[in-house]
Amino acid sequence: MKFFIDTANLDQISKAAGYGILDGVTTNPSLIAKEGIIEQSEHIKAICAITPTPVSAEVLATETDSMIDEGKRLAALAPNVVVKIPLTMSGLQATKELSSQGIRVNVTLVFSAIQALLAAKAGAAYVSPFVGRLDDTGLDGLTVVEDILNIFGNYDFETEVIVASIRHCQHVHRAALLGADICTIPFAVIQQLSGHPLTDKGLAAFLADHAKVAAH
Repeated sequence: MKFFIDTANLDQISKAAGYGILDGVTTNPSLIAKEGIIEQSEHIKAICAITPTPVSAEVLATETDSMIDEGKRLAALAPNVVVKIPLTMSGLQATKELSSQGIRVNVTLVFSAIQALLAAKAGAAYVSPFVGRLDDTGLDGLTVVEDILNIFGNYDFETEVIVASIRHCQHVHRAALLGADICTIPFAVIQQLSGHPLTDKGLAAFLADHAKVAAH
């Protein structure tokens, strides 16, 4: 499984890259606004300078032609930019056109397996189901991911599934068991993944035993 980080914070991206586990970055207008950034182009370039891995940058346009134009501008910022487009009919049209021009597209705001199927048929390189937001409605978001993976397997789609809206470590665990291609994970959850109370207890015991010997 690939690990993407879901943030626009440059320090968090640098730290995740330093851990040796970073396979990509996903951003969106809300994450970029959280960093106090109004014009996103230079910020996307800064992210791409940190890592050569795929960096998803989302269009703000909502109409097909404008999405295509904005997608082209974003893709021109750096060779590792992936254009992020919402799952709408206009978005599907833009996805088809951009994909036909060799521009990778990540179709976002996906909440059903049928939406994911539409994105794959339109040529999306990635599709991003939002499991946390589905959980918030009382559904099991990872059941939707399982359905997407089964459908893609039935028809040999090459579209990769990015499990998004990750809220906790169990989301990552279950997504890995299902065989999801990618999880895009907030920095706080990435830091939690390595933790286990028995690891902490074992390390403390090792250090205590060493200290006893060193004291003699």
